[in-house]
Amino acid sequence: MNILIDIGHPAHVHNFRNLAKNLEEKGHKVIWSVKDMPVARHLLDFFGYNYYVLSAKSDSLIFKIFNQIIYNISIWRICKREKIDLALGTSVSIVHISRFTKVKSIMFDDDDDHIQPFVTKFVHPFADVLISPEAIKGKRKRKDTVFYNGYHELAYLHPSVFDPDPSVLEDVGLKLGEKFFIMRFNVFKAHHDLGIKGISLGQKLKIVELLKPYGKIFITTERRIEPVLAKYQIKIQPEKIHSLMCYATIFVGDSQTMISESAILGIPAVKCNSFAGKLSVPNEIEEKYELCYSYLPEDFDNFLLKLKELLACENLSEIWNKKRDKMLEDTNNVTEYWTKFILQYLKCIKRK
Repeated sequence: MNILIDIGHPAHVHNFRNLAKNLEEKGHKVIWSVKDMPVARHLLDFFGYNYYVLSAKSDSLIFKIFNQIIYNISIWRICKREKIDLALGTSVSIVHISRFTKVKSIMFDDDDDHIQPFVTKFVHPFADVLISPEAIKGKRKRKDTVFYNGYHELAYLHPSVFDPDPSVLEDVGLKLGEKFFIMRFNVFKAHHDLGIKGISLGQKLKIVELLKPYGKIFITTERRIEPVLAKYQIKIQPEKIHSLMCYATIFVGDSQTMISESAILGIPAVKCNSFAGKLSVPNEIEEKYELCYSYLPEDFDNFLLKLKELLACENLSEIWNKKRDKMLEDTNNVTEYWTKFILQYLKCIKRK
């Protein structure tokens, strides 16, 4: 059968690439579509996928609405041209199109309903299947949501599908065992980010001053970095970032995804943004496994205290590896679970 995977964020390339490989090995054809984002396109090129390019994202709410109409039309044309049977991803477009065509849709969503009320009310009910982590169970309005025991990030960071490349250390001038820190800053421009704050420039500078005596600092950010921090900006290919994260001493920032990624890789991660304590998946990783810590911007002093506590811990890596092992014991091999579910679903489509 013909399957469309729609990409709305660079991390989604990682989310679905192992699933796509498994589906292709079973004889299905996978087609990709992607919003015009340089990092996402780079990743698709690196992994050797052909894809359709949609228009670029916009920060303006009005243009977001206009672009959504354009995305829907583009996805409809792709589905018609490629004779798509199943569309999957995290996007609104695949759900909208499935309502007016014979194309079936599977939506993957790991955000809580209260964070994205528009999506909860106007998108979730119309997906043929909604798949979410069990951490959100009991908090989803849609009662037939399919829950799996794990996290999106395990689809590409589980040991069965990910093996870090130590040569990445040479790319940034490091040796194995050398201490270093990765900092990641977000821009909070998504529709659900209204009113959300991250780490201010003044706070970033305080973090840098705290970390400098302990090791090298690398900063990654979505947009142009502040001039005073430019010397710390990392220059590395996007497909190598997870390997580099594996060898970091601590990960610090206000990014939701990369904080979770670091924690799942067994790297201590400390987050500071307005989402702290409000999201079920990060909360579970923090409260059940103590792999990461989150603080509100107004609680920045305690954020720094936690960072100092971690810096003073001599066997940090050993402790976090044990925590990660416990997390892996408790969760599914997510790619394997998704693959089995979708293959079974495709059989059901074919019989109808």
